[in-house]
Amino acid sequence: MIENLPVRTLQHKGLTIEGYSRAAVQTYWRVRELKLGFDFGGSPWSFMGTDTFFVTHAHLDHMAALPVYVARRRMMKMPPPTIYLPEQIVENVWRLLRVWQRLDRGRMVCELVGVKPGDEISLSREHVVTAFATKHTVPSLGYVVWDRRKKLKPEFHGLPQEKIRDIRLSGVEVSQEVRFPLFCYMGDTSPEGFDNYPPLYEAQVLVTELTFFRPEHRKEKIHKFGHMHLDDIIERAGKFQNELIVLTHSTRYHSQQIRRSVKRRLPPELRERVKLWL
Repeated sequence: MIENLPVRTLQHKGLTIEGYSRAAVQTYWRVRELKLGFDFGGSPWSFMGTDTFFVTHAHLDHMAALPVYVARRRMMKMPPPTIYLPEQIVENVWRLLRVWQRLDRGRMVCELVGVKPGDEISLSREHVVTAFATKHTVPSLGYVVWDRRKKLKPEFHGLPQEKIRDIRLSGVEVSQEVRFPLFCYMGDTSPEGFDNYPPLYEAQVLVTELTFFRPEHRKEKIHKFGHMHLDDIIERAGKFQNELIVLTHSTRYHSQQIRRSVKRRLPPELRERVKLWL
């Protein structure tokens, strides 16, 4: 049995969220039912069958294992994966993979797709991903996976099925696309990333960072380096409509310190929806 990297698992309404995150160490996530992965701080063997990944930014704790993942899939005779990442870094990532190709003497076969804020990636009839700007020390993005369905337009409600069929056959569009934000992943960001894109507050599941929490930590310095403080979450408490909020990424403190602070300071209506990934 191959020893896996650490992976924690949480299930919520048909979504299995798996991953691990420690600041400056490694961050990697997967949503099994969506067949999507997020970031490459590590590459667990159990994630190898996932062939579509979204990268938030190019810091080592979020992307160092990308060559490992690409090479392993080729070694295991799997199809080349598709990796979406900020468009500003695509050229340098290709250079990185070509260097590893020479060092490893094995082809690094994958599709790298550059993404910018506002782009939409259609995954299937049911799901589409939108990218939005986050604020970090390097180019960075967050991603929302939307559930989309075709529903009858309101003006046709109550009509017999035969009448709706006749209208549709006449060339009139009787349905419209309805979207619901299902899952949001943000990587590392200052509060600007939250304030730039309101739909993230509506996602059924939100995964984001909480790297600092002590009162003596200077928020202006934290924000300068593209991270969040517990106070930033508290200041926006009324905006979170998410059913589940997964807070990750801290590595500086004992987990019990963070748990006590979150339990003491978060408003009860928000605290009951928060899961600390420690």
